[in-house]
Amino acid sequence: MTTTLSQRQHVETILSALANPAPTGEEALIERSWKRCIDRYGLDPSRPSPARYVPGSTLREHQDQADALLQVARAGVEQLYRQVAPLGYVVLLTDARGIAVQFLGAKSDQREHQRTGLYLGSDWSESHAGTCAVGTCIHERTALTCHHSDHFSAHHIQLTCTAAPVFDPHGQLLAVLDISAYRSPTGKESQTFALQLVKYTAKMIEDAYFLQRYGDRHIVCLDRSREFVQINRRYLLAMEEDGTLVAANTAGRKLLRHHGLPLPEAGEARPFQAWNVRDLLDSEVEEILAIPHHSDDRVQAFHTRRHREIHFATLIEPPRRPSVGQPVSRDSSLAPLEALADDDPSMRDTLTRAARLRNEPINILVVGETGTGKERMARALHDASRRRDKPFVAINCAAMPESLIESELFGYEPGSFTGARSKGMKGLIVQADGGTLFLDEIGDMPLQLQTRLLRVLAEQEVLPIGASRPIKVDLRVVAATHRDLRERVQTGSFREDLFYRLNGASLRLPPLRERADKGYLIRRIFAELNEQRGSRVRLRGDAMSALLAYPWPGNIRELHNALHFALATCEGDEIVVGDLPEECVHGRLAHPGASQGMTLLAATGPSEPPIQQDLLYRALCRHHWNISAVARELGLSRPTIYRRMKRLGIVPPNQQPAS
Repeated sequence: MTTTLSQRQHVETILSALANPAPTGEEALIERSWKRCIDRYGLDPSRPSPARYVPGSTLREHQDQADALLQVARAGVEQLYRQVAPLGYVVLLTDARGIAVQFLGAKSDQREHQRTGLYLGSDWSESHAGTCAVGTCIHERTALTCHHSDHFSAHHIQLTCTAAPVFDPHGQLLAVLDISAYRSPTGKESQTFALQLVKYTAKMIEDAYFLQRYGDRHIVCLDRSREFVQINRRYLLAMEEDGTLVAANTAGRKLLRHHGLPLPEAGEARPFQAWNVRDLLDSEVEEILAIPHHSDDRVQAFHTRRHREIHFATLIEPPRRPSVGQPVSRDSSLAPLEALADDDPSMRDTLTRAARLRNEPINILVVGETGTGKERMARALHDASRRRDKPFVAINCAAMPESLIESELFGYEPGSFTGARSKGMKGLIVQADGGTLFLDEIGDMPLQLQTRLLRVLAEQEVLPIGASRPIKVDLRVVAATHRDLRERVQTGSFREDLFYRLNGASLRLPPLRERADKGYLIRRIFAELNEQRGSRVRLRGDAMSALLAYPWPGNIRELHNALHFALATCEGDEIVVGDLPEECVHGRLAHPGASQGMTLLAATGPSEPPIQQDLLYRALCRHHWNISAVARELGLSRPTIYRRMKRLGIVPPNQQPAS
């Protein structure tokens, strides 16, 4: 706790500095803030004010207003945290009023975070907190470090805080990015690198927001270096087809002013001045639009009109949409496959192979962890093929009792066995004639049935139980497994010849945690569930951030369940982070540092939130009560699984009392 002596010394330092103000530099910036604290806000440095938090409902309002930015900023904030967490820093993203709408910090220090105000929902406006990195950055609109006694309040003099502003494409302040630490070297120069790192990340967030906001326009990227223009993209200018400029990033606005094209000053209500790109570059608009076709590196050099400086330009073009009546050149039959992924490289490779194989007369093996969407892939293959108008028949080899699987697959004649239907039954293989038979979890098929299935694949005919004549069938088999079939072949639990019959070609589905298009999957599944329910619920940015950060041990199936749960339990017309299952809110960040205690603290809660009972129970059944296998799938330790089974009242079958 701050002593009376140190408080007096801090007050004397402030008063002495105000009596002899520094003329320029960061010292002058800090002293201007001190003067505002006394003259404008009536604050007293000898009376440190404790951390102030806005109510939960108010925080949600602030997060709502920052929703679009939060979705874009998430990756940048997490990347920054991974870089600074080992040095003891936390990361705050505040809105333009100084309210912390996103926070990353070590969960083990949560109490200290809350005490000092370095936590979600804290108010760092200068009028309340005094001179501080966030509040002073908002007022001065520049990046700065507020180190130890730079702070006005004695309550904060143990902190070192560095902040940088994030502006929208018209120069209005969007947010402030801050890193703070409780312990640091005494000298302020120790924070020089921290300042550069925060400024760089703030620029990345700002430019990512710009590119998303104006993704439907042509964006000219400029740099003084040809080699770095496609990477650095220092100056960004969004323009219409006729060259009219509609927005620019911070560096782009400075470039325009430098070349005599005045823009509204920050804070003015006037819209962006509609200059034309020809006013900046000595070029016709047609030359700029032709940049992507100009050379191998898609870069072209231009002179500026006023100062004749050379700038290298590349162009980001908007997505091309066919005009009304214009025929679509792509094969529309591929739509079922294309809907499975967006821009994930592994999935695009898999789908490219699937498109080539969809009409080939070979069987396909789909491999991937449990819940990665193997049945959906099989159905998409069927729907994209020439067999689409014929049956798609699915059977789960692991879920069907061994005593029934033979009769279900092959069918039987009347009177074949006790309990058989009087008219017999057509088996699933015959039902799939002309279409696709999907055999899920083929690795769990009993050995004796593997022999019969092999004969079906080799001869393309089925002999129902009790029949004397086989039935000819025309089908394609798509099999799926999460097991290593080669290993099962080695152990003798799977026939080698059947493996090669099924594995005419293989398609691998990556786990959800490795996919780059998680956002697309979340939006697609959420839209499907919304449509099924006949609802129009919105997924807010804080909920999306939590969903993107969670590692999804249960893959797409778990994601589907989580979104279904949120839709069923949310109040109103939007889902917020508190509506998600607890494990999604308090789950580890999906990156290697997660295991070292790096946690997305979007809400307070118990240190060990329970898994939903149905999720854990299904995992136990799926792995035949093998605790080690369940622990691996859910990313937990075996003791944790046992602890949660006890808490949730889940008892293994072999420990249940006899009825």
